[in-house]
Amino acid sequence: MFKSRFKNTVYRWRVRACSVGLILAILLSRPNLYSLFGGVGLCSLGLLLRTWASGHLKKEKELTISGPYQFTRNPLYLANFIIGISVILASYSWWMIGVFVAYFILFYPVTLLREKEKMNTLFPEEYEKYKKRVPFFFPSFKSFLSSNKNKFSWKLYKKNKEYKALLGAVLFWLIMTAKMIFL
Repeated sequence: MFKSRFKNTVYRWRVRACSVGLILAILLSRPNLYSLFGGVGLCSLGLLLRTWASGHLKKEKELTISGPYQFTRNPLYLANFIIGISVILASYSWWMIGVFVAYFILFYPVTLLREKEKMNTLFPEEYEKYKKRVPFFFPSFKSFLSSNKNKFSWKLYKKNKEYKALLGAVLFWLIMTAKMIFL
């Protein structure tokens, strides 16, 4: 029971803890022009992956196997990982490596396991076949080229509220830029 309650608490706090991490990044950062450009570039890749994934995702309605889901079972979390590395790069702070590693070790195993359990429950037969062909986290570019012909949908992007990640990223990068210029 304790283990289950712990997992639920960790899962619920993952977004709030990420917000705390971003505030720490702002406070502990020493950005320069190169770290900001590198961070923005890497963050853009992460946001593009999040956009691509969310434009295919029909949460809990069907097992999504199109778009980036052909290469990794967890493209949204992979995108978050990339964005996290972009924050480290932009921060130009050794402290942020520790913050990111601590966050990743505490929250990602629980979050990814919970997603896996949910998919096993919602789509047991489909997910069993899918997980044999597509890696759990880091992508394989040997796509299994699903017969699912779902196309990217801006409607799904909006429904999945992915624009919030974009707005949050823009705000973060504006603050980091201001910190570099004025401090």
